[in-house]
Amino acid sequence: MKIQFNGSPNPTMGVELELQIVDPETKNLVSGAQQILARTDGDDHVKPELIQSTIELNTDVCSNIAAVRTDLTERLDALLSVCDELGYELACVGTHPFSRWSEQDITPKDRYRQLIDRCQWPARRLLIFGLHVHVGVPSGEEAIAVSNSLTTYLPHLLALSASSPFFDSDDTGLASTRVKIFETLPTAGLPYQLRNWAEFQRFMITLANAKAIETVREVWWDIRPHPGFGTIEVRVCDGLPSMDEIISVAALIQALVVWLCEQYSEGSYLPLHSQWIIRENKWRASRWSIDAEVIIDEDGNLRPLAEAIQDLLEKLSPIAKRLGSHREMMGIKDIIESGPSYKRQRNIYAETSEYKSVMEAVVKELRENIKVVK
Repeated sequence: MKIQFNGSPNPTMGVELELQIVDPETKNLVSGAQQILARTDGDDHVKPELIQSTIELNTDVCSNIAAVRTDLTERLDALLSVCDELGYELACVGTHPFSRWSEQDITPKDRYRQLIDRCQWPARRLLIFGLHVHVGVPSGEEAIAVSNSLTTYLPHLLALSASSPFFDSDDTGLASTRVKIFETLPTAGLPYQLRNWAEFQRFMITLANAKAIETVREVWWDIRPHPGFGTIEVRVCDGLPSMDEIISVAALIQALVVWLCEQYSEGSYLPLHSQWIIRENKWRASRWSIDAEVIIDEDGNLRPLAEAIQDLLEKLSPIAKRLGSHREMMGIKDIIESGPSYKRQRNIYAETSEYKSVMEAVVKELRENIKVVK
């Protein structure tokens, strides 16, 4: 079996949001996906997910970050209108603070039934919501090299998007609980460092022949090549509650992929930490977000992650200017200064002692920010 990578000559973009369907009164999750899909029949940008209290919203292939914002704004605005008619609200953060995973309805599709049957408790507990960003790359070989290097920057992206401090009516003590839940699946979490496209194919063929997966799409790594789209898909991020934050992180990801692709084309060695450093740094980002200190070398020297993100923005600044996304990418500084969503959520709970107040705030963030196209 040969896996063809449909490469893209340009760094096109696509964004996927996994959205919470929320009851306006209780702010609890509600199984509204089937009703939403019935109202959006024929729109392949609105899709079901494993849990019926989740709806996925995807953009078209976009040429730049401005097109992403326009596309996502229009589609999200339309989806919010449908939800208004049905009596639902939407939110976009990594977990719901008090809805019980054990009480959720599974979407009645064969692929989801098979996932539950195979993985059991880890799959049933997947009450999580993420942001996925695709960036086009020219070839499978380049996708592997750049994906390997991107693992060095997973802590940066996870820390900025961290929005899941609560789960099952409990403060977990983490900034991102979502990634720790997702890691329990056998084909999720950190990707392997693969040597080339041939090894990627060998890996997928082995799992397919062993009936561990049916398609490449059932490997849910934090970063993965997407052969059909000809992209690198960055999947590590928690859902982000506002359009500004979504666009800023997406712009950062595109600039980072383009920067690494250009180094690859020039024959330069790409930045790449050892696997044990990558694993430890990802843990630190999930625990402390931008307040973490991350390992920067094999001597164990440390650096504040917020400082490392600032330096990365400076490195990527010329790339972002060329891509026309500099202003959007610099919104990352606002996230660093005001704190990621998990901090805002914790502050609200500290003031109110109510998880419902947390949900009211994140629902409001998504709706208020959606109309502002800068």
